[in-house]
Amino acid sequence: MTPLGAKLRAMRDERGISLKQMAAALNVSSAYLSALEHGRRGTPTGFLLHRIIAYFNVIWDEAEELQRLAEMSDPKVSIDTGGLAPEATELTNRLAADIAKLEVEDLVFLRNEVMRRSGKTKP
Repeated sequence: MTPLGAKLRAMRDERGISLKQMAAALNVSSAYLSALEHGRRGTPTGFLLHRIIAYFNVIWDEAEELQRLAEMSDPKVSIDTGGLAPEATELTNRLAADIAKLEVEDLVFLRNEVMRRSGKTKP
């Protein structure tokens, strides 16, 4: 599941909306919406994301959060480490090989550490 998919599911659950109802309202298939929530589809188009924001009738902070989550929800990331330090290539390959073995707490720690060191705020 992607960060956006988890948020969409939580928003649907909070409002008592079924996957089928939301899919019909957005004019997409239930299969597509399910795949989007489970991370089997890439980031939605900007047009669809705006329709989702309108569907949930969210504004400002929550709309910005959905946009940020969409940007961080590509389930098939490709990283080009050409021209970077050898350690960047090693880290990228180690993550690719072992990310499924890490606990959620480890993933949260690594994400927060990368964000802290890059000057980004914690999500």
